[in-house]
Amino acid sequence: MSAIAQVAGDPSVDPAAPAPETAKRSWTAYLLLLPGVLWLGVFFILPLVQLASVSLQSQFPGFAGYYYRDLNFGNYVDALTDYAPHFARSFVYAGLATFLAFVVAYPLAYAMAFKAGRWRNLMMICVVAPFFTSFILRTFAWSQILADEGWVAQTLNFLHLLPNGHIINTPVAVVAGLTYNFLPFMVLPIYASLERADPRIIEAGGDLYANGFTTFRTVTLPMSMPGVLAGTLLTFIPAAGDFVNMELLGPQRGKMVGNVINDQFLAVPGGYPVAAALSFTLMAAILAMVFLYVRRFGTDELI
Repeated sequence: MSAIAQVAGDPSVDPAAPAPETAKRSWTAYLLLLPGVLWLGVFFILPLVQLASVSLQSQFPGFAGYYYRDLNFGNYVDALTDYAPHFARSFVYAGLATFLAFVVAYPLAYAMAFKAGRWRNLMMICVVAPFFTSFILRTFAWSQILADEGWVAQTLNFLHLLPNGHIINTPVAVVAGLTYNFLPFMVLPIYASLERADPRIIEAGGDLYANGFTTFRTVTLPMSMPGVLAGTLLTFIPAAGDFVNMELLGPQRGKMVGNVINDQFLAVPGGYPVAAALSFTLMAAILAMVFLYVRRFGTDELI
């Protein structure tokens, strides 16, 4: 007797109940998700909870490095009032780096997707080649490129394009380093979106007598928006919290909030609660901006 006949002939069987095979597949899916959930819980959720607890602690008077559990929201007040310029500077540098990365990445991704031909694999290798070395080593190399005795500074000085005579230890060097280090995170998502696009749709714009700019604005760019959105997020978020580029390329004064967090954790006695509060404030600010950005420019693939 078939399963349907058994269900139809047995009033005790609920027809709406899932079949044994379906229930087994459901449990299998949960078991496959379990390692990832445990990993996130142990190495992401628990550290966040611990950091939140630290951000509300108070220091014992006269005992640097000793804290007691408290609901000291004054740490967040200090983070917002004392370090507001550092937050603003971080977001401005990250925004400039994201914009410059987009300006460089989009033509490169477009060429890789539609024009590269047999050179596509070589161009892809060149894009991901920086990942073969460490982040700090790449930034050290950039500091040598932008040094006063480097060819970039000497060339610009020869052309009288450097008013102060040097690039290193300036905001320009910081933005340049951020752009260089996070450029692959912009190129790869845009390339992936353009590669999936149907070139016949782009050609149809020309068949309808649209010029190149109109075709790009109304056809190509909308089709690549999932990649643009992902690339800008993958560039802006780590750039806003970065401290290596400012430490190695930037001026001694006017640091980013990532440098303040690093100093509070490692160099300032009793700075743990303020550093934790700064970290959560930075995370909350980035999440709010990302939410508004995705709501405004998001696509069905990302919402």
